[in-house]
Amino acid sequence: MADPNRHSLLDDAQGIAYGAGMAAFGITILTHLGLVTGQTAGLAVLISYATGWGFGPVFFAVNLPFYWLGWRRFGPVFVLKTFLSVALMSGLAMLFPHWVSFAHLDPIVGAVLFGAISGSALLALFRHGASLGGVGIVALLLQDRTGFRAGWTQLLFDIAVFAIALTLRDAATVAISALGALVVNLVIAVNHRRDRYIAT
Repeated sequence: MADPNRHSLLDDAQGIAYGAGMAAFGITILTHLGLVTGQTAGLAVLISYATGWGFGPVFFAVNLPFYWLGWRRFGPVFVLKTFLSVALMSGLAMLFPHWVSFAHLDPIVGAVLFGAISGSALLALFRHGASLGGVGIVALLLQDRTGFRAGWTQLLFDIAVFAIALTLRDAATVAISALGALVVNLVIAVNHRRDRYIAT
């Protein structure tokens, strides 16, 4: 009998397509409003703002060093799915601004929408054995080797990202951005099954 908890190739394909697509749409909302976020996406957003380079290529490049670490921690299947997710999100993030525009989007509402959409995107990726790479992989490796909790590593990284953001954006914008990041984390914390799915 087939394992009911095992996803088929079609299941994984639609889950990764949904996750990467919604993550790219969330970033479109975020960057339209000039907001920031945490984790690897946040680092890519800051580099994009500081240099004028597009988010998509920057996000793809920023993730490259993490695949070897992911291979060691989770194996080749996870890395392949994550690579595909990152590549698809990066490509769609370049296309969405040509497909979607906003006549008016309140920053606070936009931050909440970004958080909800991005949280659901990450849930989809986690549930299909993928992620959007980056800091979470390093955090889990540090936890394995030193016992330092992965959540603390991610929190410290996010604090650093938001501190840097204060040099590029005003305090009110950074505060609204923090609301969006909070919503992302709440969606994952409330809905993610850590006993069944891999979270990074």
